[in-house]
Amino acid sequence: MTPSERPRRLNLQQRSALAGEAAAASAEVESALTMPSDPTAAAFFDVDNTVMQGASIFYFARGLHRRRFFTTREIASAAWKQAYFRIVGVEDPEHVAEARNSALSFIAGHTTAELEELGEEIFDEAMAHRVWPGTRALAQLHLDEGQRVWLVTAAPIEIASIIARRLGLTGALGTVAEHVDGVYTGQLVGDLLHGPAKAEAIKALAEREGLDLGRCSAYSDSSNDLPMLSLVGDPCAINPDARLRAHARASGWRIHDYRTGRKAARVGLFGAAVAGAVTGAVAAGASLRRRDHPA
Repeated sequence: MTPSERPRRLNLQQRSALAGEAAAASAEVESALTMPSDPTAAAFFDVDNTVMQGASIFYFARGLHRRRFFTTREIASAAWKQAYFRIVGVEDPEHVAEARNSALSFIAGHTTAELEELGEEIFDEAMAHRVWPGTRALAQLHLDEGQRVWLVTAAPIEIASIIARRLGLTGALGTVAEHVDGVYTGQLVGDLLHGPAKAEAIKALAEREGLDLGRCSAYSDSSNDLPMLSLVGDPCAINPDARLRAHARASGWRIHDYRTGRKAARVGLFGAAVAGAVTGAVAAGASLRRRDHPA
């Protein structure tokens, strides 16, 4: 899709639908020669704070920062957002709104091949050891039962696909960045794959793959993902925020919490989170650009 073809003045529902359709169309599907033994059931996992501790886009951007894609000054405003996310465990709606306006602008002008190569390196150095073993085990249970497993995340599809591939999962649904002839424009196709857009992506994928959503499972830490969780027959809260925990209890959903000493950890993480973010990272939503002559 070119800039001239991109829909204009879409409302939230339309942006969510477009983002979901784009994510489903871009989803990697397993290339195994044999079909899964249970082809109508699948599992969908949120990534940030569900599959891994913290935000995947944060680790990706920190890796780019270390490779001189942008300066520390440019990411200072994003530091608090990442610290807030790690300490409180929920997403601030204002941060999401800002992300919608400028997400992924820092990759404008770079090629899809370049970002994929860097993503592989950054996963190894910053993400692999942060995967929650308990969540990974849940995903493996679905695979062992012959079901397909997709990640569903607001992170860029390129990052999501790398994580899925490294964990041996079926594929991923993520935010789709517009690119022309393999070069990113810095714009999104539709919207961030967040909240209602995740549900739209799952519905589109289910129709394409012949899934029975009543037999599917979904996992998330955030109440923002209630549209996704409510879409399937087997929702599960992982490391849930307060609102999701309350909703899950009231609804009789499964709850798994792999964090230990949460209250003490949040206090202790404050200084480390702020220091780590200020020295080298950015959350999605920061408007960034690479400098030809970094300071």
